[in-house]
Amino acid sequence: MPHRPSARVPEGNQDVRDVRTLGIDPDHDTAAAIDALLTRHISARREEAARSSGRFAEDVVGLLSDVALRGGRRTRPAFLWWGWRGCGGEARGAAADAVLKVATALELIQACALIHDDLMDGSLLRRGAPSVHVAFADRHRAAGLRGDAETFGVSAAILAGDLALVWAEDLFENAGLESRARRAVGPAWQAMRTETIAGQYLDLYGQGTGIDSPEESLRIAYLKSGLYTVERPLHLGAAMAGADPGLIAALRRAGRSAGVAFQLRDDLLGVFGGPARTGKPAGDDIRDGASTYLMAIALQRARAHGRHDAEDRLRAALGDAELPADELAEIRELLTGLGAVAAVEARIGRLTASALTALDQARLEPPAGQRLSALVRDVAAPRPG
Repeated sequence: MPHRPSARVPEGNQDVRDVRTLGIDPDHDTAAAIDALLTRHISARREEAARSSGRFAEDVVGLLSDVALRGGRRTRPAFLWWGWRGCGGEARGAAADAVLKVATALELIQACALIHDDLMDGSLLRRGAPSVHVAFADRHRAAGLRGDAETFGVSAAILAGDLALVWAEDLFENAGLESRARRAVGPAWQAMRTETIAGQYLDLYGQGTGIDSPEESLRIAYLKSGLYTVERPLHLGAAMAGADPGLIAALRRAGRSAGVAFQLRDDLLGVFGGPARTGKPAGDDIRDGASTYLMAIALQRARAHGRHDAEDRLRAALGDAELPADELAEIRELLTGLGAVAAVEARIGRLTASALTALDQARLEPPAGQRLSALVRDVAAPRPG
């Protein structure tokens, strides 16, 4: 039976004590528990920030709060929580409180990633509302401030993303983990943050070099999103529960496959989705020149079949920030006609099956196996809309 850790609640750490008074069972509704805890944490930090500057609290913390609390399925905390529970972690008590705090910190890392990703990609929308850098630029113009509104928006968005990352670390450090759990989880927490930034950089670099290798595109997808969406959250939960290396390895195998499946689904939505399904304009990945597996497979197939016209058309569209809707429709037809969409769907299917097999072999504490299997299917499935 895995070791069941206890948590040390630091003196004066009201956020940790608050977890116990939320009145929400995280086994029943993990997302609701995370939402409540995240709301309380940001509210407390906003009050703290207001003591330094009301303007900073209203503008920077306000927009960060909007990104963190508006929408989002709380997928990463759910994987962490059920990794914890599946490896013997208790559903209630001081240790569970601490784990929920770490899970909540993942949502602040996600907020940082979203703000900076939108900035790097020049995305105008996020979750159906203006991206943070756009919102800051709009406020600059509305207030009649001096200087360039877009430059102000970029600079302020960088600060908002940085603040989210800082607050995530604060939340992790003050979670109240017992020292053994803290030592066990520390290396994975550190690695996850570096991996995520490395993936973002490789994605950015790939836009400049025009990477069209399917395997290299998969590696970027894994580092950029797959690792910190599924594999590392599972790893974090299992490590805090005191799981043995074999069980952690099994969960990481499952998470690796599910995480890549998640990003491949996201790549498809980036081309075939739209504001109603993704909260972002359709075709942003094409206009940004993103080196996705979908595009790499299409280019590979165009070359293999001597479709030089199709290859040239795809390359011309990649990175065309002004690509109109009718030409995007042509690109969609090419991606489908070349069999790239079907190939990505098939890869998602194989990855999902691999993840489910690994979870089954892990023999987790019930009901974690069933819950994690449902989560894997959910992240890999087409989104309605």
